[in-house]
Amino acid sequence: MASPIGPELERLIQLLARLPGLGPRSARRAALHLIKKREALLEPLADATRVVSERVVVCSACGSVDTRDPCTICCDPKRDPSILIVVEDVSDLWALERAGVLNARYHVLGGVLSPLDGVGPDDLNLGRLVERAATGVSEVVIALNATVDGQTTAHYITDLLQHLPVKITRLAHGVPVGGELDYLDEGTLVAAMRQRTAL
Repeated sequence: MASPIGPELERLIQLLARLPGLGPRSARRAALHLIKKREALLEPLADATRVVSERVVVCSACGSVDTRDPCTICCDPKRDPSILIVVEDVSDLWALERAGVLNARYHVLGGVLSPLDGVGPDDLNLGRLVERAATGVSEVVIALNATVDGQTTAHYITDLLQHLPVKITRLAHGVPVGGELDYLDEGTLVAAMRQRTAL
């Protein structure tokens, strides 16, 4: 049976389906919505995509993405250069920036150690991390996800930096703000109990 749509539309749907959170059905709906709103959405999206493709680069200092190198965060003189926050990906950096809890600098690893996925130390931005931690940094905050791979990577980084005179900390784990104990898993409860603090 012949396809009811042309190859151009089919290609758009296939490309949209590769995005995280979109499958073939969602991609078809998104493509149809873009076509219906051609002037308001499709053309500006195509223009924005072209501009991003041409101008966005990876920061040589921290591994983030920006239109300049070094990035805006690395060039910000108001940031505390003595604190370095290590994150897995740029999306984690953006999440911490939205929270606005620490005015520090970042280091993006580009993933976590995962032997099952074939990701080893050479695949991560670890060499640059050691260089940065050795120059004027007093604290390295390991802000990785509380997964097995994230914790393995955190321990590896701790071992990697142990010869440097830096304080190594990590994000606290446990009960989220607004969380109810009855709905939390046992691992979260154990972590919360072990990291209990004085009132």
